[in-house]
Amino acid sequence: MSETRFDPSQADGRWQRAWDEAQTFRADDASERPRCYVLEMFPYPSGRIHIGHVRNYTMGDVIARYKRMRGHEVLHPMGWDAFGMPAENAAIEQKVHPRSWTYQNIANMKAQLKRLGFALDWSRELATCDPAYYGHEQALFIDLYEAGLVYRKESAVNWDPVDQTVLANEQVIDGKGWRSGAPVEKRKLSQWFLKITAFAQELLDGLDKLDGWPEKVRVMQENWIGKSQGLQFGFTLSDGSKLEVYTTRPDTIFGASFVAVAPDHPVAQAVAENDPQAAAFIELCKQGGTTAAELETAEKLGYDTGLKAIHPFTNDRLPVYIANFVLMEYGTGAIMAVPGHDQRDFDFASKYGLPIRRVIAPSAAEAGAPLSEAYTGDGVCVNSDFLDTMPTDVAKREVIGRAEQHRWGEGRTVWRLRDWGVSRQRYWGTPIPFIHCEKCGVVAVPKDQLPVVLPEDVDISQPGNPLVRHPTWKHVHCPSCGGAAVRETDTLDTFVDSSWYFLRFASQPADKPFDPEVVAKWLPVDQYIGGIEHAILHLLYARFWTRALARIGKLEVTEPFASLFTQGMVTHETYSREEHGREVFYSPGDVLRTATGATLKDGSPLTIGRVIKMSKSKKNTVDPDEIVARYGADAVRWFMLSDSPPERDLPWSEAGIEGCWRFVQRLWRLFGQHDAGASGEDKALARKTHQAIAAVAEDIEALAFNKAVARIYELTSAIEKAPPSAERNAAIRTALLLAAPMMPHLAEEGWAALGQQGLVADASWPETDPALLVEDEVTIAIQHKGKLRDTLTAPKGASTEALEALALGSEKVQRSLGGAEVRKVIVVPDRLVNIVT
Repeated sequence: MSETRFDPSQADGRWQRAWDEAQTFRADDASERPRCYVLEMFPYPSGRIHIGHVRNYTMGDVIARYKRMRGHEVLHPMGWDAFGMPAENAAIEQKVHPRSWTYQNIANMKAQLKRLGFALDWSRELATCDPAYYGHEQALFIDLYEAGLVYRKESAVNWDPVDQTVLANEQVIDGKGWRSGAPVEKRKLSQWFLKITAFAQELLDGLDKLDGWPEKVRVMQENWIGKSQGLQFGFTLSDGSKLEVYTTRPDTIFGASFVAVAPDHPVAQAVAENDPQAAAFIELCKQGGTTAAELETAEKLGYDTGLKAIHPFTNDRLPVYIANFVLMEYGTGAIMAVPGHDQRDFDFASKYGLPIRRVIAPSAAEAGAPLSEAYTGDGVCVNSDFLDTMPTDVAKREVIGRAEQHRWGEGRTVWRLRDWGVSRQRYWGTPIPFIHCEKCGVVAVPKDQLPVVLPEDVDISQPGNPLVRHPTWKHVHCPSCGGAAVRETDTLDTFVDSSWYFLRFASQPADKPFDPEVVAKWLPVDQYIGGIEHAILHLLYARFWTRALARIGKLEVTEPFASLFTQGMVTHETYSREEHGREVFYSPGDVLRTATGATLKDGSPLTIGRVIKMSKSKKNTVDPDEIVARYGADAVRWFMLSDSPPERDLPWSEAGIEGCWRFVQRLWRLFGQHDAGASGEDKALARKTHQAIAAVAEDIEALAFNKAVARIYELTSAIEKAPPSAERNAAIRTALLLAAPMMPHLAEEGWAALGQQGLVADASWPETDPALLVEDEVTIAIQHKGKLRDTLTAPKGASTEALEALALGSEKVQRSLGGAEVRKVIVVPDRLVNIVT
């Protein structure tokens, strides 16, 4: 064995088949063992997994395999987040059906995942585009509707005129649709909403209990929910009407210099009826950005309505503008603008020559300090009449108190969070299970008629939702009166599909979405792993969905994920050159990398760009299949875990993967040195072995995989240097077991070669001897004239006299002394002896 090389082209497939035949990783709902649910965010079936996926799933796989070795019943499933616009776009481009494209991609990606040897329970595989999945989703949606947590209303939306669908705010980039690139329009449409705002306080409070989540993710969610205390009051307008505004900074009220309303605010609409210029401005606003982030960076535009708002304290007449940066969906759709202390207001006031007053300063002495930009911090009130010198928090309470006392305003708590609009005008999504009847209104599809299945015969070659154009699918009889009716043709936002999939993984009865008793055995997920890009929406929606189902009695748990880990990206340098006036990128497979640069295979020079996240657009991706074929699954897995801490980005390098391949072979050679007949004792190696067992376990538990890798390197080096002994044999078996969660194919091959019974995947984690975890010897440094002269090994806790005698008995020390008189010996117990002459 020691003279052969480990051959992953044979071993990988052999052990993957063995695991499949034994159903090794199939979770048992009836098991009495302690449970552990490990889950990585399931992928969109785009066609190929990328190296970033491999890192994500390798981390989860190590945890799953490790927990099995520690005696847990582990649930580690896999599925596919399979609905969405990419399938429709690909279908249009390639003239195939979205279903065919999706399932072909699933087959390809599943094969890729299997080649990497992940310990997945494929018996629970699901795809959100399967009616067996989305039919249950439709039933849950109806349950939430009947509980008052789903409703339909007319709402302003982001409309992509090319894809002809509603876009979420996050899908609008620079005022354009994220896929089509078309300028986004604002439209009013009847939309379906989930009442997430009814859970705002619960979702906020729940963050305090999520100790296993990264602090940055909790802060991001807290900011998204956005609880704020402020003042709502009504400006009296010059035409005698009232204009309600809300401000979180009532302490700045003396700095108000204008009032602004959203383009679709009733005041703006009323002005536009008699003012063509106002109407034209409102139309212009509809073509601009629609997200809060967009409006922060867009040029601030306004139209003076001619109306004046009367300041409640000063009676100043403030101009009322229609402004493109005010959203009807936030607060009251109107703002009290304080340019000195809000940057958007500052930019607007600068553009239109409006007053900019400082009313907050770090100290009273800075009341006259000029403002080159908005001052948004706290401090004390200045230039603010009765508020002067008050700290901002005191001033807020004072203004609210006076407003309530004189009954022109009241303190209110508001939330940034808005109800979740889930309607999408596209085909490839879950049909919303409702019917519209002229006589009965909106009627839920009876549950015995679920799932409402998407029709196969659709024409997706034209823009817009093909369900609207389908000649028969939408025409049905009303479940209530039996009259002619039409189906809802909107489909659900794909975030709905991913808001409960972890429940279906845990329990999969045919007649209902899940069994709550079985779910309660598995949930919350013990370890959830995924990218930081999902820190807000997916995680917030999943938390909401779980709480909503618990509220209506469908679940016993309220938080879906006990621990969350957000892994870093896999990165790679880019290769490009200018062609016909534009930068053209080339993939690493087309590039020859040299010590001095990079060229195409024909010798054409390329520019080497910086190391960035792998992306298809920059072509700096690496195909896992090619790497696995060349180096084997275990070398790839080992590379994903080594070097970089898992929360940081991992730069891909050929040198790195080759080094991992060499270590695979090194371990294989070490396994071949197991000598069943060896005897003798090696106490030091035994101690290092048991310390490695404890340390690797601690590192895996902490998801510090790179540290665990380093410990196995250290143990391997120690074994290689040790002479044959029973302890060395034990250390080799231990190294194999410690590496098994990370390099399972190599471990299985070695386990069999050592004559061990069964699969290493079923083996137990090695036990530690507590006595061997404590060091009983220490290394003592000996110094003379400020320099290290020798090191000695001594019993831990040795006396000062003993250490002094050992030091002075050293030949190296005696040579350094050269016969000089020793005037003083300073001993630091267990660490240092310093000799002074």
